Amino acid sequence: MTSHEIAVLPIRQQPVNAVVKQKNAGPVERRNRRALGDIGNLAIVPSVETGKPTQINRPITRNFRKQLVSNAQAEADKNVKKTQAEAKKGDVAKKNNEETPKRRSQKPSKSLTSVLTARSKLACGITTKPKDPLVNIDEADANNELAEVEYVEDIYRFYKLSETEGGLRDYMSSQPNLNAKMRAILIDWIVEVHGKFELMPESLYLTINIVDRYLSVRTVPRVEFQLVGISALLMACKYEEIWPPQVDDLIAISDNAYCREQILAMEKAILGHLGWFLTVPTPYVFLVRYTKASLPTDSKMENMVLFLAELGLMHYSIIVTNSPSKLAASAVYAARCTLNKTPAWTETLKHHTGYYEDEVKDCAKSLVSFHACASENQLNSVYTKFVNPEKGTVALFPPVKIL
Repeated sequence: MTSHEIAVLPIRQQPVNAVVKQKNAGPVERRNRRALGDIGNLAIVPSVETGKPTQINRPITRNFRKQLVSNAQAEADKNVKKTQAEAKKGDVAKKNNEETPKRRSQKPSKSLTSVLTARSKLACGITTKPKDPLVNIDEADANNELAEVEYVEDIYRFYKLSETEGGLRDYMSSQPNLNAKMRAILIDWIVEVHGKFELMPESLYLTINIVDRYLSVRTVPRVEFQLVGISALLMACKYEEIWPPQVDDLIAISDNAYCREQILAMEKAILGHLGWFLTVPTPYVFLVRYTKASLPTDSKMENMVLFLAELGLMHYSIIVTNSPSKLAASAVYAARCTLNKTPAWTETLKHHTGYYEDEVKDCAKSLVSFHACASENQLNSVYTKFVNPEKGTVALFPPVKIL
């Protein structure tokens, strides 16, 4: 029933059960019944305070009816506004409650225990650093056809497998006329000749590889030792260079110690004992890849890696005990430590080299020790090469002390 409608209600209603009983009631009960009051002009309107229907005992006139309708409409509008205000207030409170945990999650309050624990770990050197992500080092070369991005992973996987097949053994015990110091003298001279001819780095690494492999299978007298180095350099240049040096140039630079026929005969002998197998993974092919994985890469980093790697090539113990890939990885690790790159060994390097940090530390320590005494060593071709400003003067950097 709306507030407009006029209800004609009795002053008192009897329950249904009571009416049924009254039909069968006796004369005494009938005398006590009261007549139902019905004056026909009573109206029921909702109460302002309780919202329940309230009976008004007043005659309904047109003005009074209009006033009742107006009051009821005003009260209804007031209730609607009140409901809307309460709903809006509830939404604001809900939003504040939702934002408060979010702010707390962004800036969690630290307890005294957590602060003390963090300080204790820091004092003990225990730090929890987030794991650095694996970087796609070939992404920039996606459109470079010469980079062979689609096959580069397979190529280096093949290099890692094939480097063990042609691995060097400890051959110095089978060379009665040679020793490790004589080998270092020969390599130092080859580095100097390589620089004078301004040859590619691939030629240097392949020359040293040919010398070591030939000495592994053939006993060489002392008078022919330098001849082996000249012939190996000639072969490597023919393999790697566009314009390799002529035989006469090599004769002149060796102070005419050997003639043309001797050099060509030794070249033929080396190729025969090695089975003409010159496509080998030298440390340089791994250095190129691992330096690229050492992000960020710059010319100073590249020169430092080459400097440490060539110091390692000078020493027989490093060449025999470490594979080409491990020597390259150790050179990169030592270079990063020398240049204060943090972290020293990343997930990207571990992925591409296949070595953990602990596996390359020992070789890296040896390379750093060679760096420390390079300026005082009599065999200083590598040091002189990398003191040059064109090489970034990386040889002048102080050797890292932590290694």
